[in-house]
Amino acid sequence: MKTLDTAFAQMVKEHKSTIYTVCFMFSKDADEVSDLFQEVLINLWKGYDSFKNLSNVNTWIWKVSFNTCISCERKKKRRAVVPLTMDINLFEDKDENSKQIRLLYDRIHRLNPFDRAIVLLWLENMSYEEIGAIVGISTKNVSVRLYRIKEELKKMSNH
Repeated sequence: MKTLDTAFAQMVKEHKSTIYTVCFMFSKDADEVSDLFQEVLINLWKGYDSFKNLSNVNTWIWKVSFNTCISCERKKKRRAVVPLTMDINLFEDKDENSKQIRLLYDRIHRLNPFDRAIVLLWLENMSYEEIGAIVGISTKNVSVRLYRIKEELKKMSNH
């Protein structure tokens, strides 16, 4: 029989890409993403014992990750931060598809955190029902918000 620690470690191993996906949507800075990831792990651990598989484990992980990143985003806005930059992008791709994806994600990063999360979940091919369950709104509201978000993204310039 698995111990609690072993089961938790296995769950994290199976779902770490989901956690990183959410963290990357809230920051482009590698150190900050790492900090967010650790905060998510702490919150998952705190809630793991009380998580009784009342919902899908993937949905629960998305929800905890999303809520943790939203909370950290709010805390970050309350304190002044001076980011360090190296003026070099080690991940820059030169092909047209990569440029288009980067432009899309630059626009998505300008959305408020709640709308950003909805788009992230939609890009992960989640159903409107799953998105609603994770962010805490109705399926109809997900549909309406996605329509408005798409319109907002179309209107944005790339500057």
